[in-house]
Formats: sequence, structure tokens, C-alpha cells
Amino acid sequence: MHARSLPWLLLAPALLATGFLVLLPVADTLWLSLHDVILYRPRSQPFVGLGNYIALLDDADFWESLGHSLVWVVVAVGLQFSLGFTAALLLNRAFPWRGLARALVIVPWALPSVIIGLVWTWMLDFNLGLINTLGLRWGLLDAPVAWLAQPGTAMLAVILAVVWQGFPFFAITLLAGLQGIPKELYEAAEIDGASTFNSFRNVTLPSLAPVIATALLLRMIWVANSLDLILVMTGGGPGTATQTLPLYAFLKAWSGADYGHGSALAVVLAILLLGVVSTYAARANR
Repeated sequence: MHARSLPWLLLAPALLATGFLVLLPVADTLWLSLHDVILYRPRSQPFVGLGNYIALLDDADFWESLGHSLVWVVVAVGLQFSLGFTAALLLNRAFPWRGLARALVIVPWALPSVIIGLVWTWMLDFNLGLINTLGLRWGLLDAPVAWLAQPGTAMLAVILAVVWQGFPFFAITLLAGLQGIPKELYEAAEIDGASTFNSFRNVTLPSLAPVIATALLLRMIWVANSLDLILVMTGGGPGTATQTLPLYAFLKAWSGADYGHGSALAVVLAILLLGVVSTYAARANR
């Protein structure tokens, strides 16, 4: 056996599995996006070329969903990172029961999205929700609020839920990065007379920069593609107030039985994510 062919033979099972599980569905999605595929017309799947993509330009729901996705990703990931970074800094300090706190912080991340959606739906319930009950008792609210039934508060409610679900990812990831920073760097900064803030700015942040960049990139992709939490809590409503692009693609294909249009939406989402990820990765590597 030739030495050069041995690595490819060893990789062959993984490459075949990747091609079957990843590349084949991608190719099928591209094929569907170029055809008029309606589920209740399975024998008629005419080729329409870029017709499904051109139709998106005049689709008001597409542009609205795209705007909602932008808000969903920027606000949710920003709050998750801020809360997770704060938690990581606190968990990196010595205090009683620190091990228990580190274990408990992972609980929201370990729960299924469906369970989290149901729990937060109950907490935000108009009549029996914990949020309204505490808000009225503490004088923060004058009357119960229909958090999930009003366009002005529904997006805020689902973002609150996804922030609670996702901040442990940043907390644990950044905590691992903090644990890997040599203590000698802080000792040298202290000898030089650096304040706590200067040590954080000149030692902690530069040392964590690769970890922060990777964590933000991964979480940005996950949140942009997520739809389960919104689907459970609001279904995209009220109206289309919380309908993001992946949810719109799912509903278009599932409820509307329009696989061609839904696939085109999925391809557009993938292209947008690839563009954002490529730009972000290029700037992070400078």
C-alpha cells in the first residue's frame, strides 16, 4: 500500500459519513430552491431557476424576518456575552461553595430548549406568571402584562429566555480561558504598579481574545439558526412580531408545504451567515 494513500483510506469512513450527512442535504436543499416544489403536487416540480430567490425581493415577510433575525442575534448574543463574562470573572474568584456555583451555572445550558420555552412561557403568563406576580408585589408593574401577546414585548420576552439559556456557554468557556492565563502576568503587572482595571485591560482581555472570538463566532451561528425556543414560546407571533428568518423558512416549508420557497430562504440564510462569519474571522485574525 502506498504511503500517500493510507491517510485517505483511514479518512474514507469519516469523509463518506460527512458527505452523506452534510453535503447530500445541502445539495438537496440547493436543488429544491431551484424548483417549484409544492408538497401537495409531488409529481409537478418544474425548474424555475432563480425564481424563488427573485420572489424574495418582493416578499415583505422575508425582509421583516431578516430584520427580526438581526435584532435577535445582536441583542441576544451581546447580552449572553456580557452576562457570561461577568459570571466567568466572578466564578474565577475564590469564595465559599465556588465548586457548587460552577456546577449550577451550567443548568440552563443543559436543559432542552423545549423545556426552557415551556418554563419561560409559564413564568411570563398573563394570569399566573411569576414575572407579573413579582412585578406587582414589588411595585414594578401597575397591572399584569401580556408579555408574549403584545408585539412590543414579545421579542424582548423570547430574547430574555434565550439569554438565560445561552449565557452559561460564555461563562464556562471564558472561565476556562481565565484559568489558563499565567498568574505571573498579573504578578508582573502588579509589580509595575498597574491597577486592577489596567491589569484587566492589558492582561486579561488580550489573553482571552482568541477565546472570546471563537465563543462569539460559535454562539452567533447557533443563535442565528435557532428557532425552537421562539417556536415553543410564540410560534413567531403575535402576528409576525417574533418571526426570524429560520423560523419563516421552517413555517414556509412545513405549514405552507412550499419546499422550494422554504429551501431558498434556507440558502439565503446560509449565504448571509457565511458572509458574516468570513468577515468576522478575517478581522479576528488581523
